[in-house]
Amino acid sequence: MTINVNPIADIIAPLPKQLLIDGKFVPSLSGKTFKTFNPATGEVLAEVSEGGAADIDLAVAAARRAFTGPWSRFTPFQRQQCLLRFADLVEKHFDTLAHIDVLDMGAPITSMYARRQRALGLPRFYAGMCTVIAGGTLPNSMPGEVFTYTLKEPVGVVGAITPWNAPLTSTIWKIGPVLATGCTMVLKPAEDAPLTALRLGELLLEAGVPEGVVNIVPGFGHIAGDALARHMDVDKVAFTGSDVTGRKIIDASKGNLKRVTLELGGKSPDVIFADCDMDAAVAGAGMGVFANSGQICCAGTRLLVQRPIYEEFVARVSDYARSLKVGNGLDPATQIGPVVNAKQLDRVSGYMEIGLGEGVTAATGGKRLTEGALKDGYFFEPTVLSGVTNDMRIAREEIFGPVAAAIPFDTLEEAAAIANDTVFGLGGGVWTTNVSTAHRMAKAIRAGTVWINTYGGLDPVVPFGGYKTSGYGRESGVEHLDAYLETKSVVLKLG
Repeated sequence: MTINVNPIADIIAPLPKQLLIDGKFVPSLSGKTFKTFNPATGEVLAEVSEGGAADIDLAVAAARRAFTGPWSRFTPFQRQQCLLRFADLVEKHFDTLAHIDVLDMGAPITSMYARRQRALGLPRFYAGMCTVIAGGTLPNSMPGEVFTYTLKEPVGVVGAITPWNAPLTSTIWKIGPVLATGCTMVLKPAEDAPLTALRLGELLLEAGVPEGVVNIVPGFGHIAGDALARHMDVDKVAFTGSDVTGRKIIDASKGNLKRVTLELGGKSPDVIFADCDMDAAVAGAGMGVFANSGQICCAGTRLLVQRPIYEEFVARVSDYARSLKVGNGLDPATQIGPVVNAKQLDRVSGYMEIGLGEGVTAATGGKRLTEGALKDGYFFEPTVLSGVTNDMRIAREEIFGPVAAAIPFDTLEEAAAIANDTVFGLGGGVWTTNVSTAHRMAKAIRAGTVWINTYGGLDPVVPFGGYKTSGYGRESGVEHLDAYLETKSVVLKLG
């Protein structure tokens, strides 16, 4: 695989940095802007228009006009063609899109190219769904001759709020079901990484998506995000982010009882049994924590290791962590990039102090990297903590950094109990060569996805979402579209 490393100025300079409302890039009504930074260097990448409540009002009005206007008359085939053209444009411009994510949130360029199939597969999957959305006919026991059927209709205007940890795929994940079902949307991208979403907005217009169908309003969560969640003309909110913000979204949605789907945080267990393939488990569970610098909602940050192999596994996964190259994501040799910003770096560092105060041992890592080319960036060592018990804060709270907490267990039943002793339920993993153990644990773990002898892979056809405070609703799979559709029953008396 050939990976091009493009000059930063050539990538950033031509990007749109204003709000996309009703098919046009416009400054915010207030004229305010905010800076977005390169987390590998701490340098300013761009100044972006800061959307506020008044801009959200304009964007929602544009989305409503588009919903009742020409977009409402697009056939399933026409919507499908829009999505397929969009997918082709994402493929054509993938190199640039990958570099934007690297610069805006720090992902290694190699990991971005590894996500290429997903970035292209998502819009093509939703394109395939356009022509299979259908109601049905129903038997009816009412007296007389009665014909009964159902219609599937778009829910309306969707407010989408995306996170900063995977801007390219997260944005496409929100756009896909909107276009497939005939909804319209106002997207509020994370203020820490808004540039990819704005570039995708350009590609949507180029693909022939009508003006106002997709509007993009960068801004801060407590202002623009809150206004979008509260807006009385928004019919549904789709949010990905922390459970703390998810609760605020629910409260804000009460005004018009809008639909809400939430994909929230996690503290996922990755259970390593003594009979596992140790080589596969070390690398797989290791990257289940360290990939994207641990900034993945379903990261397997609690390593539950069966006691006979606990010491060996901790030593080997620590060796693996030390072998990973940490650096600027533009370097093709980099495996682990920075965390997204100084605030997140302070959060991860703060949890190290908490963990050490609780009595854990850093088998490896545990510190910010400040030497050489890394000194001005937001880099933290891949870290493995041993001597952890599940009642410690380091094991119960989401850190969102490259930190693994290794917890010993003896029996399958104990592993299941520890795995489920959490307020979260987004993901889980099992490493074993015993088929019975694999199936028993898959059933026992209360989480939306359980990976067996692998960790973290996502495919457009596989539903993804959480139990408990990890949210509700599903993204991907045919279930994803249900949250964007209303079911209308029609009862026709024939005689």
